[in-house]
Amino acid sequence: MIFSNLAEKLQDTFDKLRGKGKLNEKDVKAALKEVKMALLEADVNYKVVKKFINKIEERAVGKEVMESLTPGQHVIKIVNEEMQELMGGSKEEIAISSEPPTIIMMAGLQGSGKTTSAGKLARKFAKDGKKPLLVAGDVYRPAAIRQLQVLGERLEIPVFSMGDDSDPVDIARGSINYAASHNCDLIILDTAGRLHIDQEMMAELEEVKAAVEPDEILLVVDAMTGQDAVNVAKNFDQRLDINGVILTKMDGDARGGAALSIKAITGKPIKFAGTGEKLADLEEFHPDRMASRILGMGDVLSLIEKAEKSIDKEKAAALEEKLRKNEFTLEDFMEQMDQVRNMGPMDELLGMIPGIGEAKQLKNLQVDDKQLDHIEAIISSMTPGERRDPEVINGSRRKRIALGSGTSIQDVNRLLKQFKQTKKMMKQLNSGKMKKGGFKLPFFG
Repeated sequence: MIFSNLAEKLQDTFDKLRGKGKLNEKDVKAALKEVKMALLEADVNYKVVKKFINKIEERAVGKEVMESLTPGQHVIKIVNEEMQELMGGSKEEIAISSEPPTIIMMAGLQGSGKTTSAGKLARKFAKDGKKPLLVAGDVYRPAAIRQLQVLGERLEIPVFSMGDDSDPVDIARGSINYAASHNCDLIILDTAGRLHIDQEMMAELEEVKAAVEPDEILLVVDAMTGQDAVNVAKNFDQRLDINGVILTKMDGDARGGAALSIKAITGKPIKFAGTGEKLADLEEFHPDRMASRILGMGDVLSLIEKAEKSIDKEKAAALEEKLRKNEFTLEDFMEQMDQVRNMGPMDELLGMIPGIGEAKQLKNLQVDDKQLDHIEAIISSMTPGERRDPEVINGSRRKRIALGSGTSIQDVNRLLKQFKQTKKMMKQLNSGKMKKGGFKLPFFG
């Protein structure tokens, strides 16, 4: 999970501050020294760290903090505010042209996830009511055009291409006429990347920019490359004057140095974050929410937005009716589990809940998405009749289900037992007789 290493270290540091009744200047400086080391280990740019720590120290040793009844909380509040500012302060929107089509030009090195990000961005705008057009402007990388066409087919979004023997500038110009004749109000132009920055690459991108005058130039960089991502962003910005950054592979970056350095070094905001391999795994970047998650304060707004996008309202209403009638089955359970899984990895979701998001608590919970795979495999190995009425599952059936799901009979027994407890709890809730105690979700206890 992104920032997991940094988050754990910062939260340990702030736990010590909270434990002190009063703070003196020495306490604050000792804590900030730990914060500084944590940021450097997270691969945050040294100059950025130095300026960040100086700003916090200037505010944190003031009279208002030292004389506060909760000085530790005051210091954490200051760190939170400065971290938000470091990442851009507030969410930056994509500039939409008042006269369609809006043109978004994608740029970046080869392997950064540029073409996939173009598809993800097209999906996002299509969901928002736009009619996007994907443009295959990478004529150098083998199969780049076909990759974009496959994405377009999956998304049911048109793709404009003139073949790999065409000039990228001509392709960019041609896409504008195509968009006009096909009622597309937004163009996403995928350009060629290179294995490294070179003059020829930059000159070509400058020519494309001059030809179509894009409303947005978005640079796609790989978060896992750390400071290299920041250097790439700086070089592209100097030549193209980019409008913002899409930071990919953030789900695989436990450090987060690029996310905390890019805005401070380039002055250009991170606008989107790629959080997985699925086309739905593209999130708008909210500096305030990200800062809260890093400091263990949760991110309720993002959690609600994920739920609204992932959970089918009609199915939720139908489930409520089944619960009321005590007709909840293993089929319903698996359907609900699938909807929750569509929201993202469980540890990420739990990290958005205030109080639960602290790294130490997450370790204690030991939530593993593979456990959900086991549950799904067991239920999938049952017959429809068994899912609707688990009471019919005798010893021989349990053995068959375990064999079919690649699990053990003990796993099957545990699931059935805990599903029975869940149904009992649902009945108690429905009758208003819920007692103290509780239950554990299957494989989570």
